[in-house]
This record gives sequence, C-alpha cells and structure tokens, in this order.
Amino acid sequence: METAHAILLAIIEGLTEFLPVSSTGHMIIASSGLGIADLPFTKTFTVAIQLGAILAVVALYWKKFVNFKDPKFYIKLAIAVVPALIIGKLLDDYIDEKLGNPVFIAFSLVGGGIILLFIDKLFRNPVIKEEKEISYMRAFFIGCWQVLAVIFPGLSRSGATIIGGMQQKLTRDVAAEFSFFLAVPTMLAATGYKLLKHVKDNGMFSKDEFSLLMIGNIVAFVVAILAIKVFIGMVKKYGFRIWGVYRIIVGGLVLLIHYFFFPLQVI
Repeated sequence: METAHAILLAIIEGLTEFLPVSSTGHMIIASSGLGIADLPFTKTFTVAIQLGAILAVVALYWKKFVNFKDPKFYIKLAIAVVPALIIGKLLDDYIDEKLGNPVFIAFSLVGGGIILLFIDKLFRNPVIKEEKEISYMRAFFIGCWQVLAVIFPGLSRSGATIIGGMQQKLTRDVAAEFSFFLAVPTMLAATGYKLLKHVKDNGMFSKDEFSLLMIGNIVAFVVAILAIKVFIGMVKKYGFRIWGVYRIIVGGLVLLIHYFFFPLQVI
C-alpha cells in the first residue's frame, strides 16, 4: 500500500463512517479497484482507521463522553454494544469471507438503499427527542439492529442503528446522534481486535505500515468531523431518502461493472 492509497481510503472512511452508506463497503470496493484488497495489511488498515473517525465523535461530543455524573449514558452504550460484540466474535470467519466479496457488498448496498427510500414514512410520530429519554430496553433493541450490519457487511452499521433508533421512536437527529455514540465502543472493540489479530498472524507492523496507520487515522479524523456536521444538517432537512438513492446508484454501478465489464476481485 502506498501513501496515496492510505489517504484515499482514509478520506472515504471519514466521509462515510457515519453516513448510512457503509464505510466498510466503500473501502472494500475502492481497495479492490486499486488492486490492493488482497494485502493482509489493507484488511487491517480499513478497520484500524475507523479509530480516527470515531475519535471525531468524541471530539465533537466531548461533554457527553466526559460527563461522569451521568452513568446512565455509559450503561446504555454498554448494553447496546453487547449483541454486536457477541455475534461478531461468533461469526468472525463468515464476516471475513463476506468482507472480501465486493459483489456481496454491492447487493447489500442496494438492499439497504431500498429500505432507506421508505424509512422516513415507515417510522413516523417519534416520541424520543433527547438521548436522556432513551431507556435501557430501547438501547438494547437498537444494539440488536446493529447486529444486522455484522451479519450483512455493506448494510451499514450507522444505517442499521439509525433505523433501529427510529423504530424505537427516536427522532431522526437523535437516532443519528445515538448511532454516533454507539460507534465509539463498537469500533474501539473492532479496531483493537483486528490489530491484535494482525500482529498474531503477521507479526508487528513495520515502520512504513505504522506511518500509514498514523496518516490514515489523522485524515479520517479531520474528514469525519466535517462529515458529521454536514450529515446532521442534511438529516434534519432532507431525511434518509437521498442516501437510499445514493446507495442504489453505487451498488448498481458496482454490479454493472462486475457483470458486464470486468469481474471485481474476490479475496
């Protein structure tokens, strides 16, 4: 992997991590197009740079994350993250297999896009207008929705949790913000696990690989801060239909390229 590849993938990660479009799916498709998808370091890199993106959430909502007078907030996140951690561990091999298949990712993009076309009409009349109104049970059910993104890579973790939040009667912006919050423990666990697994299977990172990880996380952090601010504004104004259309177009283009021009690399 070259520095230009790392920067490009980090920009994609920062732009898409908190949008309901699947950051993982976009990075897999991009790395496949760049011809670096089969490198062991690439697989680790696409997960590890999510750390930079989630730190953007902590930076933007730092008052929420350092408010130790409100332990309920941390308990909700702990309850919500458990289902994905359990299923993620149990289906580790299956997930790695699907993450290496850009065609599967493309179908997930299209399927998730179709759902987003109708999500604003499906869940109307929300009653939860602030994070503090979310009960432990609602947090758990939102976490169960996150499991769908584990089982179907490319579906989008943020998309699944936002839909779960709206199904649990959260407003669009509160559902989006809780999805941001939930990303922190979820992606911290995923990043830590992937880094340890890489070291176990491939040894310690080289100096160049470590530099690429640092560059990737910094770029992802900066881009994610901008993306989060823009996304919240767009959700309040336009809803989720626009992202459904986007997913269908991207997934459709990938399938078109794969079946009619040249097959994408499956790793």
